[in-house]
Amino acid sequence: MGVFILLKFLRSTLVLAYLVVSLIPIASLLLLVSLVKKGDFIYWRLGVPYLNGVIQAARVIGGVKYRVQGADILQALANSDQRVILCPKHQSTWETFFLPTIAPNPLSYVFKKELLWLPLFGWALYRLDMIYIDRSKRKEAWNKVAEQGRILMDQGNWVIMFPEGTRTVPGVDPAYKTGASRLGVATDAVLVPIAITSGRCWPRASFALTPGTIDVVIGEPIACRGRTPDDLMHEVKAWVETKMRDLDPESYRSKA
Repeated sequence: MGVFILLKFLRSTLVLAYLVVSLIPIASLLLLVSLVKKGDFIYWRLGVPYLNGVIQAARVIGGVKYRVQGADILQALANSDQRVILCPKHQSTWETFFLPTIAPNPLSYVFKKELLWLPLFGWALYRLDMIYIDRSKRKEAWNKVAEQGRILMDQGNWVIMFPEGTRTVPGVDPAYKTGASRLGVATDAVLVPIAITSGRCWPRASFALTPGTIDVVIGEPIACRGRTPDDLMHEVKAWVETKMRDLDPESYRSKA
């Protein structure tokens, strides 16, 4: 047991070191290139390769593998003119790094503006097509999400919003906020529910990686036209949480 804990610590430390050390040159280069190149160029040539590097470091060094079901759904959406909002389960930092690596269109995250203050990482985010909001000003924040979300989706980006609002512990029954469904109704988009079991390998608010396999299951898109935000989010939650119980029954039994 002691050897296992030591190996886990060493592997996690190496992955964290890779994440931090590689961020410095990539973010610096991104900031420089962004002065002359558009967001899509630096997103695909610098942002996504960096994120994929972290995911592969977690896989090779940390033993955090993954398998994906439903990638064809994303590809079908990429071949359409449909506005798309991804609604993933949020248990870990892992999915924030992983999802851009499999999405065929650029992803625009909605996040709190405080992240922009982080040296290099936050500055790099600012140069990408993201939506940062001041959560202390709710009405202004929503108006910004609605306005920028429509513009970015019309440019070919997909918006990604975590309905739980924050990372949750595996097995709990969290409340789902209606921000994504409100945006979907306002922009006539589709919502794509995504179940992800990342919490069993990369815990919330921790970097102690546990070797294993993360399941990512992408659901069929849900049309927003003619629906209410509450009704839509109820459907998203029902699909995601049902799928999560199928994928990770042990976590849900332990919380029963």
